[in-house]
Order: sequence, then C-alpha cells, then structure tokens
Amino acid sequence: MTSDASDLQEHAQAASLSGDPIAARLRGFGSLGILTILVIFLADFVVKPLSAVLVLIWAWRSHTPWREIGYVRPRSWIGSLAGGIAFGIAFKFLMKAIVMPLLGAEPINQAYHFLAGNRAALPGMLYAVIVGGGFGEETLFRGYMFERLGKLFGTAVGAKVSIVLLATALFALAHYSDQGLAGVEQATITGLVFGTIFAVTGRLWMLMCAHAAFDVTALATIYWNVETDVAHLIFK
Repeated sequence: MTSDASDLQEHAQAASLSGDPIAARLRGFGSLGILTILVIFLADFVVKPLSAVLVLIWAWRSHTPWREIGYVRPRSWIGSLAGGIAFGIAFKFLMKAIVMPLLGAEPINQAYHFLAGNRAALPGMLYAVIVGGGFGEETLFRGYMFERLGKLFGTAVGAKVSIVLLATALFALAHYSDQGLAGVEQATITGLVFGTIFAVTGRLWMLMCAHAAFDVTALATIYWNVETDVAHLIFK
C-alpha cells in the first residue's frame, strides 16, 4: 500500500509539473534552477531567516511536497518538542565541557562575549538563535540542501553520506566569518550530527527544537558568564 501511494503521488506530481513549466524549471538544474539556488543561499547573508522563507516559497511555487524538505508532521508535537529541547541542551553541554576543550578551543566565545550581562541585547539574540538558527538554518542547510543534493546524488547510502558531508561543510563555513576556527569546528560536529539524524528520519521539527535549544543554552552560558565554568567541568 505504501509503495502504491508513493507511486500515485509521483504520478500526480509529474502531471502537475507537466502543466506548469515554471515549476518544473524551478525544480530542475537549468539556468532558473541554479539561479534560484544562488539567490536562496545569498539571502542568508542579507538577513536571517530570509533564506528559509525563500525555501518555503520555492517549495510552494515548484510544487515540491513539504515532506521532501523535512516538513513532516511529527508523531507527537509535544514529544518532539521536549525531546528536541532535552537533546539540544545536553548536546551543547557535551560540546562545551568535553568536545571543544579537547579541540583546544578557548573557554570564552570572544565573538559573543559582549552578551555577558547584556539584557538589552537578549531579545534580538533570542530571535536570532530561535528563528534564525532553529527555523532558518535547519530549513536551509538540512531541508533544502538535502532535497537539492538528493535530486543530484540519489538516495543510496553512499549518496546520503556525501550529502551529509557537503551540507555540513557549507554549514560550517557559514560560521567562520563571525566565530572563526572554533565556530567552524563546532558547526562541523553539530552539522554532522543534525545532518545524520535528518538523513535517517527525514523530519525537521525535532531538529529545529534541538538547534534552537542548543543555541539558547549557549546564549545562557554567555549571558550569565559561566562559559569558563562549564568548559572546565571536566578538564581543569
């Protein structure tokens, strides 16, 4: 039954695209398709989460099923929310207390240390990490990139590994300009973890919650000026 339903969806999608050449070109890799990809990625440097908004517009206009970019209804909204938050918080403490010290990272994130005790900056930063990070980056670097690369590479295991690695590389490089090498190292590890989870599940909601919780936890340790304490929990 599942195979039959999938076949019916594919036939319906093909029929829809055949009557809408613009949608077909948006989903392809001709001049319009490549231009769309460039515009979506460049928009990330303009303001977050503009890229993610453009991804949603692209999905709607190109008749791309929402499930193909990870927008799948979770089995439990509350369960996924709670699980994502718990995972994000635990993952951040693991990175800060064990992984980053082993990589030789400084305990203080100098790029964002200005947030320590800075109550005025909190609303803007909370918006940036929850909306820009949780919604924006997951939609762009996991949902959209995996859909586009999946169309090029296919769905075999080797193809999925390549997609995870390529998406992670771009995700990591996007953090270099404001966080330097330490930001790239952290984003590489988080990108590999989040990318692998998405490759296996094809679902974004839990990852959005985990990403937002990860970044909010990082913000909290900076705001309360306990970064060094957390970084030295294991390694003094």
